[in-house]
Amino acid sequence: MSIAIERYYQFHARIYDATRWSFLFGRTQLIKQIARYIHPSRILEIGCGTGKNLAALSEQFPDAELTGLDLSKEMLERVEKRLSGCGKKAALIHRVYSRTLNPKPSFDLILFSYTLSMINPGYREVIQNARHDLVPGGVIAVVDFCDSRVAPFESWMKINHVRMDGHLLPELVRQFRPVCDEKMTAYGGLWRYFIFIGKKSGRKGGQK
Repeated sequence: MSIAIERYYQFHARIYDATRWSFLFGRTQLIKQIARYIHPSRILEIGCGTGKNLAALSEQFPDAELTGLDLSKEMLERVEKRLSGCGKKAALIHRVYSRTLNPKPSFDLILFSYTLSMINPGYREVIQNARHDLVPGGVIAVVDFCDSRVAPFESWMKINHVRMDGHLLPELVRQFRPVCDEKMTAYGGLWRYFIFIGKKSGRKGGQK
């Protein structure tokens, strides 16, 4: 599956920012809400795309160290250009998130923006990896597709490597303590998307 998605983004990286604004809703809202629960010093985004979220996070948390991971080198090239253009820096990692990044937990915040719904199979393992890489009291923040009652649309999204049958939230709730769990509708109910913010058990400085 990772090879198929990597090939998918060899083309879509070129049109990503021009097209995704029309249906990847909730990204800006999620980043604004994060500050209600944590002021992180080390941030990791899994599936960082073209760097839109990393740039916004650098504005929201200017003293934080940023790390972006993506399986598409074409995407990471765009991240580097975007961040350098606004004087920001991030450590960029080109690989799938099939294993943890460090032997010991080291991030205060891990962000997934429309990433988990494209990881099939393996989304449970990816969420477990994020739990390991978060320090005690760290925060996971997710915005993603939830579900759709329109079968043809759901089938079309599946062709585009997106699973949307309500499978993500139960796993997130199982592994993290929810502090924000919202579902919203898009285009009159064509689909639902969700925002989830959860904490790893334990305490650490910097929590709100």
